[in-house]
Amino acid sequence: MAEKVKLYGMWVSPFCRRVELALRLKGIPYDLEYIEEDLSSKSPLLLKYNPVHKKIPVLVHNEKPIAESLVILEYIDEIWKSNPILPQDPYQRAMARFWARFIDEKVLPTVWEAYFGAEKEKEKCTQEASQQPKLLEKELNGRDFFGGDSIGYVDIAAIVIAFWFRVTQEELLTKEKFPLPFNWIEKLQASDAVNECRPPIEKHLEFVRTRYEAFKSAAK
Repeated sequence: MAEKVKLYGMWVSPFCRRVELALRLKGIPYDLEYIEEDLSSKSPLLLKYNPVHKKIPVLVHNEKPIAESLVILEYIDEIWKSNPILPQDPYQRAMARFWARFIDEKVLPTVWEAYFGAEKEKEKCTQEASQQPKLLEKELNGRDFFGGDSIGYVDIAAIVIAFWFRVTQEELLTKEKFPLPFNWIEKLQASDAVNECRPPIEKHLEFVRTRYEAFKSAAK
């Protein structure tokens, strides 16, 4: 029986792009059943498949829905064994999960506050955000990717840094300040699978500018 795979997402969401990249690396033909969601008017199917969080991404595999991007990545790796994205060693696998959660629970909230937060919090969050790449730099430890010689779980989780930081916080991640993470980004950009998942730069910039202006207007 043919596998039925659907992905409910949004073009600019880094969490959706994580899932898209994992599917591409696995060679799964998700793109024939990709459903673009309008988050201002969520579809009945999205609400049906993710009634708890009502968010994207949602992967539907043979009519079974899985939500939350990091959970989906692990599911994909369990179901489709080729081209594993998680390390096979239990300790390394635990460390990969640790750094992926660090990105979601520490890096992303800090950068969000540095860009969209109240003025009194911006300086503190910007300083903190400027230190976080140093921790990731140590984790790279001179390797091409966090996954070693090939793109793995942490690399997929960290594409938000590779592409979204370059749009909202470009001054934080320069080659002079962080040569290893910068080289990592360049190696990611050499991957066809990664570039196929990347939002169009100008469209992405315009989206961020529009959202920033709307946020500032609402905050007045």
